[in-house]
Amino acid sequence: MKHILFLLLSAFTSALAANRPNILFIYSDDQSYRTVSCYEGAHPWLKTPNIDRLAQRGVRFTHSYIGTWCMPSRATMLTGLHPYGVQTMRMEGNYPGSAYDPARCRFWPAVFRQNGYYTGQIGKWHTGTDTGFGRDWDYQAVWNRPGFPDNAGSYYDNQMISFNGAAAKLVKGYSTDNYTQWAIEFIRGQHRAPDKPWYLWLCYGAVHGPYTPAERHKQDYPGAKVPTPADIYPPRPGKPDWMQKIETWVPGKSGEPVLKGGKKKSVETQKTLSDWVRQYNQTVRALDEGIGQVLAALEETGQLKNTLVVYTADQGFAWGYHGFRHKLAPYDENMRAPLIISMPGTLPEGKVCRSPVGGADLVPTFFRFANLELPWPMHGHDLTPLLKKPSAKWPHPTLLINTSDQYGADTDRIPTGKKAFHGDVPWWVFLVRGNHKYIRSLIEGEPEELYDLKSDPDELQNLAPDPKFADTLKQFRAATIAELKRTNAGMADHLPPVRTKP
Repeated sequence: MKHILFLLLSAFTSALAANRPNILFIYSDDQSYRTVSCYEGAHPWLKTPNIDRLAQRGVRFTHSYIGTWCMPSRATMLTGLHPYGVQTMRMEGNYPGSAYDPARCRFWPAVFRQNGYYTGQIGKWHTGTDTGFGRDWDYQAVWNRPGFPDNAGSYYDNQMISFNGAAAKLVKGYSTDNYTQWAIEFIRGQHRAPDKPWYLWLCYGAVHGPYTPAERHKQDYPGAKVPTPADIYPPRPGKPDWMQKIETWVPGKSGEPVLKGGKKKSVETQKTLSDWVRQYNQTVRALDEGIGQVLAALEETGQLKNTLVVYTADQGFAWGYHGFRHKLAPYDENMRAPLIISMPGTLPEGKVCRSPVGGADLVPTFFRFANLELPWPMHGHDLTPLLKKPSAKWPHPTLLINTSDQYGADTDRIPTGKKAFHGDVPWWVFLVRGNHKYIRSLIEGEPEELYDLKSDPDELQNLAPDPKFADTLKQFRAATIAELKRTNAGMADHLPPVRTKP
């Protein structure tokens, strides 16, 4: 009798697994939406044919706000929570050393494992020295940056890689190509159970600095030029006082911006903004090739139609806009990442969704496709309604917050002085709904910001001081606090006061 019950249960489990899709989550690093040629705002000389083809076979989101920088973005991807909900996560030891208590900071891939999924993670890891092999992951080929701080800068070669919890070993070769190869092997069944649906988080290190292209791409895009952003140099009218101090770029000998700093005598001979952007996009080329090869493996193995493919990045990268080179700041050019979701035969193809969405929305979407209940209350919303009908009205605002390197209860009280800053950028929160975006710097006495992203996509005109937008400003201020409270942010009742209007 027990044998018969076992066979029946096994048959039921196999049938359930057959109807549950695989999920391939492709996650790049520091990649702006402007690096993908099918996106509005991409440079006209760019070519990303494989990512473009993915968009042709799925839904492309124009305004996706995934995270603020490497570590908190990944913490959200592992928990479904904004950083203030990620308890016990903390920086510890030499950068990027970090740690967490897995009993209080649970990662959801373990839930997929417990419910019949085979889980894999390949590539960059930036959330604690404990990568979760055997608890969250069945298979790992992981570059554990917190675990090996001395190797943490080796984004493109000579990486310390740990396979399935074994001692890490030095692996040579171009990292983007290595990760692609391991992902193809996983898809073809080399590293996984053949009778289970699978979830694979493929975490590329590209296109993070030092933006090293593959040797085969170092001559790509000859003569590429980019326009100089309108507010690359201060002053920046309408923006907070801290924004007036951002001076990452200076005019070079030719008049084109160059990075400020370095040896004083060599400032004029530094790479120009166009040089940097060209090199950055050369680095994207191998990423695009790798994504094409991974998708080809899905198709060749007959898994494409039963695999939800999600491609995005941890956040964007500014390259001159608002005076920045990097991420961190609360403006679209620093934050906006590409986001494409595809499952031919199940989801619409070649569609564009203009509703703002966030990184916290992805995890509930994965659970919806896996037909699993959320294991704890998460901060985002299942995107399935938008995937079924990209033009549908989306009732949810999108919130993003920068709490620097602080998480969980450590964010309940907002620090003051230098502790309130991550480099040259303070803590902040923003909320996007429809065409408008509200920004609140979380240091006392700074002005609020309100932008119309449709008429002013570069966020040059702050509407907050304009009396015509007083009601809109009040609504967004209240909506931001309401969203913080809905997601149990301890800071919600302790936000520093904003500058009063003159």
